[in-house]
Amino acid sequence: MNRLILARAWKSVAAALFLGLIAGAASAQKAPTPAQVELARQIINTSGEVHALDPLIPSVMQAAYTNFVQQNPDLQKPLVETMQALQPEFMQKQAEVADMMANAYASHFTEAELKEILAFYNTPTGKKMVGELPKVMQQSLASAREYGNKLSEQLVVRIREEMKKKGHTI
Repeated sequence: MNRLILARAWKSVAAALFLGLIAGAASAQKAPTPAQVELARQIINTSGEVHALDPLIPSVMQAAYTNFVQQNPDLQKPLVETMQALQPEFMQKQAEVADMMANAYASHFTEAELKEILAFYNTPTGKKMVGELPKVMQQSLASAREYGNKLSEQLVVRIREEMKKKGHTI
């Protein structure tokens, strides 16, 4: 799998997570208290999760740019200038994303549970987890990519075998 496909896949995963957070917050039965939301904000900041969706706005902007360029390639330069001018305005919307994440957490955990989660992230182990998680994820993704490549090769072989049994050569 090339890097572009992998990058698009992760953007899709980030968008799905984002939408899942919104849907989860919307489906909660009672509104979280301001104290729950504040604790949740502290959790997403302390855990670094607030940065998980940092690529969301740039990827939305890139998608818009790509769409416009496909429609009219002659507009590349003015589109780049326009996108650069709009970037600060739209990057400010990251706070809205953080608010949505905090509300999602606050909708699923009690105030007491949020305090426990925050306490964990403030322990040496919690701090280590925050520091090591990007490396763990990178290693996991590399292993998954390698496994996926091997699985793909096995699948191609098996498809060819089964198609051959049916009289088809591919």
